[in-house]
Amino acid sequence: MQLAGQLETRVGRGLSQLARLFALFGGLLLVALGAMTVVSILGRRLFNQPIQGDYELVANGCALAVFSFLPLCQLARSHVTVDLLVDRFSTRAKAVFGFLGDLLVTAASWIILRQLYLGFGEKFPYGSDAFRDAFKMGYKPFFAETTYELEIPVWIPYGIAVIGSTLFFVVCLYTVWRSLNWVLAGREEL
Repeated sequence: MQLAGQLETRVGRGLSQLARLFALFGGLLLVALGAMTVVSILGRRLFNQPIQGDYELVANGCALAVFSFLPLCQLARSHVTVDLLVDRFSTRAKAVFGFLGDLLVTAASWIILRQLYLGFGEKFPYGSDAFRDAFKMGYKPFFAETTYELEIPVWIPYGIAVIGSTLFFVVCLYTVWRSLNWVLAGREEL
């Protein structure tokens, strides 16, 4: 017995495509950051002229790449696991442990999303008090916080990370649904 099996399959296909696009974005971002780092190092070594703000770009870009990879990682159950004990269990027990693991990751993804959103609200310098209250963004900061060298508004990377974290949470909810269907079927179907 499955809970809306065909719907689960269609939702899974859509989320898989979206997660792959996010992962592709994250991969391209890391390639660009790697190339920029090489150019910056060569510029520093050969001309004593590195790329200004390379450290800030790498730090923010790597964080954004991580949030781009998390949805696909969860969808494929590619997080680090310790299978020494669970591999000896029956297929139904493995499905139950997978379900419990997905529940725990979903709880963690909710905490991550919530904290990132609160951080975004703390950094976002726009919006009326009514707007900010409606979206639970807290008080408006007195000034827009920026990075040190390039003066990139800090709310921008926070906002992009919130988008990736939101997709991660939605994928986690889907994987709980999928895992529940696997428990009901008595086996995992990865």
